[in-house]
Amino acid sequence: MNATSPTAAAGLRNGAAWVAHALEAEGVDTIFGYPGGAIMPFYDALVDSGLKHVLVRHEQGAALAANGYARASGKVGVCVATSGPGASNLVTGIADGLLDSVPMVCITGQVATPLLGTDAFQELDVFGMTLPIVKHSFLVRKVDDLPHVLAEAFRLAREGRPGPVLIDLPKDVQVGSAAHLPAHVPAEVAREPAPADAALAEAIAAIACAEKPVVYGGGGIALGEAVEEFRQFVEATRIPTVLTLRGLGALPGNHPHFLGMLGMHGTRAANIAVQESDLLVVVGARFDDRATGKLAEFAPFARVIHLDADAYEISKLRTADIALPGDVAAGLRTLASGARKATANRAQDEWRLRCAKNRERHSARYDAPGQDIYAPALLKRVSELVPDAVIACDVGQHQMWVAQHCRFSHPRNHLTSGALGTMGFGLPAAMGAQFACPERPVVLVSGDGSFMMNVQELVTVARCKLPVKMILLDNSSLGMVRQWQELFFDKRYSEIDLSDNPDFAALARVCGIPATRIEKRAEVDDALAALLASPGPGLLHVAIDARANVWPLVPPNTANSTMLESNPNEQKAESAHALPA
Repeated sequence: MNATSPTAAAGLRNGAAWVAHALEAEGVDTIFGYPGGAIMPFYDALVDSGLKHVLVRHEQGAALAANGYARASGKVGVCVATSGPGASNLVTGIADGLLDSVPMVCITGQVATPLLGTDAFQELDVFGMTLPIVKHSFLVRKVDDLPHVLAEAFRLAREGRPGPVLIDLPKDVQVGSAAHLPAHVPAEVAREPAPADAALAEAIAAIACAEKPVVYGGGGIALGEAVEEFRQFVEATRIPTVLTLRGLGALPGNHPHFLGMLGMHGTRAANIAVQESDLLVVVGARFDDRATGKLAEFAPFARVIHLDADAYEISKLRTADIALPGDVAAGLRTLASGARKATANRAQDEWRLRCAKNRERHSARYDAPGQDIYAPALLKRVSELVPDAVIACDVGQHQMWVAQHCRFSHPRNHLTSGALGTMGFGLPAAMGAQFACPERPVVLVSGDGSFMMNVQELVTVARCKLPVKMILLDNSSLGMVRQWQELFFDKRYSEIDLSDNPDFAALARVCGIPATRIEKRAEVDDALAALLASPGPGLLHVAIDARANVWPLVPPNTANSTMLESNPNEQKAESAHALPA
């Protein structure tokens, strides 16, 4: 032990040291955090532990880095902060983890238990403050509670629908003697039971009889470790398939039965198929409003089979005709086996061909006129150059362009803040992913608005020599807000001007990261090749047209059958049902 530490001086293992060893026993190798007074005993214990601690430059960066680590690896992400503002700065990253079902354990320091409720220095009711945004909160009141709390925290974070768990750790518990505590033993994590046989048989019969079935897959596929089973199910049934933002990668982008993302910025082929379907096979999706548009008019002719590990999602927003709560992978295996035994369905063959023709007819074009850089074409090229990269993005127009034009070989290769829409997510999430996958290429795609939310983590990237490749699309505005103000607020632009942005390339270089700036389309290929071939971190600052919009777009509170391709004042919305077959 470090001879100068209070732990070593006492000659005893204290609560903080026990927690550090428990983290190692849970398989944790990397944690993200920022020290302070109430968590200082834990930081002292780290000196003698085998844990790698990543010092971020803001606690929100710690929570989002742990979030990205968990998304990319499937393991529990761990972040640490001190009491008061340290803990409150974690809140956004914790909430993001809850809404996107990310397994996290968040440890906060707290004032000593005799001071609780006295308004002591940097005291906050973190337990109460985080109750709505975690699966569970623990306030540890004595050292003897640590074994139960640590085991339960990790079990809850992993089990069923994953999510964040908070452990609030008072200072006196950290320094109290833990020499009498047993070595930590991780709790067993139970899998959900398979869906009921009778319901599965009913689902198999419904799939066999349907004339226009569509598979609608979401983030629950990866959460249920069911990617391979999902692919086998689609191969067995040959049903046209659409995916949500968080489901992208469950099928390879070039799969013959994949129609694209559905919803507000989904493909026309995907939205047409869903709206005309007579059966939706919903796998690990939750009928989110960004996917469904006006819910009352979503897939109006379709019966619904809903398979999900979280029984509470089934029939929550759309009543399921056949409910399949339980283990997603097991359910898919049974459905695929049943589909292989089914007789040929000529109507489905015709439907399949029709959907494939729509996919070809409405495929994205990349021949935009002019010499300015066309963001969708640039992102398509990134995906071609590093097809197995982990791509993290922020929130806004660039997020939708990534979803539309990048191709993912697995859902864990696409890190995006889905339900919460957290600006500032991308850079720390990319950091976390690079620690989780040190041998994999990690690419950050960010916008100028989002990038400034956690720009301080450039210093962390440089300090840790993380080879994250950063592509910053700069339109000198809050692009998605500007687009909505253009389309739905009569071009009354309010507080979206970012024309006073710093020189991002110069800013990166000041932080010790090589960076270049490009403005013309002819520069793209060479700049991307140089960025991706560089051995360490790098930033490519890309100037794009401030007037560029994301298309197609389903206006709010309208059906997905109505998709805009340009400003409605210039071109009327087209109905999907009005399109030729």
